[in-house]
Amino acid sequence: MKRLLFVFFVVAHSIASFSQEKTFNNEFGFRSDNDAYLGIGQDRYYTNGLFITFKHASHTSRPAIRKKTWEAEVGQYMFNAYSGDTRNVEDVDRPYAGYLYGGLKLNWFTKGESVMQGALQVGTVGPKSYAKEVQETLHQTVGFYTIHGWEYQINNETGINSSFSFSKLLLRKGKNDFTASTYLNLGNTFAGLGAGVLYRTGSLNPLFSSASYNSRITREKQDSSIKRESFFYARPMLNIVAYNATIQGGMFSKNKGPATFNPSPLLFTQELGYMYSQNRWTFNFAVIFQSKELKKQLAAQQYGSVSLYYRFN
Repeated sequence: MKRLLFVFFVVAHSIASFSQEKTFNNEFGFRSDNDAYLGIGQDRYYTNGLFITFKHASHTSRPAIRKKTWEAEVGQYMFNAYSGDTRNVEDVDRPYAGYLYGGLKLNWFTKGESVMQGALQVGTVGPKSYAKEVQETLHQTVGFYTIHGWEYQINNETGINSSFSFSKLLLRKGKNDFTASTYLNLGNTFAGLGAGVLYRTGSLNPLFSSASYNSRITREKQDSSIKRESFFYARPMLNIVAYNATIQGGMFSKNKGPATFNPSPLLFTQELGYMYSQNRWTFNFAVIFQSKELKKQLAAQQYGSVSLYYRFN
């Protein structure tokens, strides 16, 4: 009987050790946005985005702070009109524009499942963002149509932009939870604020150890809160737009470009997605629906987003 109990203990311990998530203090990955991911044949407005990120978990001595991380990111946003084949400036219903940037972000996660984030970016809009070259190369590589219209893009301006956000868990019951989120953007490229709710359903971790906030990295050698995650989510958000240089041109530029407009002050977005995360890997796919950014737009916007992250020590 003792031998049987000993064997049972060894097997149970082996299974528990095998199923336990490993811990890592670094994460590297990318996010790619494109309306082509939806397979509906559109190529309009926010047509492409690529973001490469490195994250690192730092030490923290504050009792209330469960975890602190920082991240470095380079990225590019790309916008065109209703069609990427625009022959006349009168047909531009949303400015051709790119935004290329590099930035740093700090993240604080509390034991009470609040998330505070502060970020600073330095970038440029206009031809120096190289959006024209990237889109033309992409279309040539995959055999899409020839691009026309970048001669109407907004002019160059360097931007310094900051952002601050706060999220707080509202309710968790079983495999469902709700988190309130707010943000504030200040800068000469983007300025505005917004608020929304994140709803998740499935196998969930606390916000301080969840792929939802890229917080699965840690300085701890063992962290029982980091478990496999598999969940669907919805993230509706209402945004107030104070300034958007990809629509209005550079804030301090006298000659903003041949086709610029005033944005709609209110913008509604809805993100629906699925996220899976285990050990070293996180995968996410989402569909984003967005209301018209300006009155002149012929249609609303929708696009897909794919993310893949890898963790290591």
